[in-house]
Amino acid sequence: MRILITGAAGRLGSLLATSLHSAHDIITADYDEFDITDFQATRAFITQAAPELIIHAAAWTDVDGCAREPDKAVLINGYGTQHVALSAAALGAAMVYVSSNEVFDGKAAKSYREYDPTAPANPYGYSKWVGEQVVARHVPRHYIVRTAWLFAHGGKNFIQAILNAAGAGKTIRVVVDEVANPTYTNDLADALTALIATERYGTYHFVNEGVTSRYAFARYILDRAGYADTPIARIASAEWQRASTPPPYSPLENSAGRALGITLRPWHAAVDAFLDKEGLITQG
Repeated sequence: MRILITGAAGRLGSLLATSLHSAHDIITADYDEFDITDFQATRAFITQAAPELIIHAAAWTDVDGCAREPDKAVLINGYGTQHVALSAAALGAAMVYVSSNEVFDGKAAKSYREYDPTAPANPYGYSKWVGEQVVARHVPRHYIVRTAWLFAHGGKNFIQAILNAAGAGKTIRVVVDEVANPTYTNDLADALTALIATERYGTYHFVNEGVTSRYAFARYILDRAGYADTPIARIASAEWQRASTPPPYSPLENSAGRALGITLRPWHAAVDAFLDKEGLITQG
């Protein structure tokens, strides 16, 4: 199958290009190939590439940046996605859209399933929700895949921030009232690769199994990386000043993927695998 991957220079896009290249004809694209906010440029590139499937991994993922510039967030994550979706529809191509747990407001008392009502929690979540709507509306054969709390090798993420702070001897303060699913990008890429092979279109929640708070996530990271004696100050979200307001309780439940036999390992095991690959895990 001929597959176009947008955002191919990003952590997820590059992993997908690697995992899919042996079985498919892969075309990679990033910002230097075309600007997704430019409809004519997007349509021209995609038409010439003539993919059978588009994996749309390109996005503005700076949640606080989106809160400061909500119109820009919608322009990139919403209308940019619309440009890709319309181009896919014109070719009759299928499409994968990577979305977020932040399309939910986090006010539920249980994990969100795939078809629970959405209510975006902030401008980033709203922009991703707009993207979901245009994909569902314009591309009959689509996969909408929501994920949460991604961590990847080589990029800025929560694990690296916590370990950098511990290594520098800084005071670590982590919120206790933000809960979701830590997700290893390598595992997400594997799950997406498996999903594409099924041709079972629809909405999916792909996260590593298990639910935890930011505080418990940080505590596990430090314990496994040799910083068991490093304290963490427990704080409430209201004490952590930032531009965006994340949903307080937004874990995702992988019901649809599990029905197809696609699951991701528990988040503890995923963190161990990440730390081991980075040479940071302690034995025992």
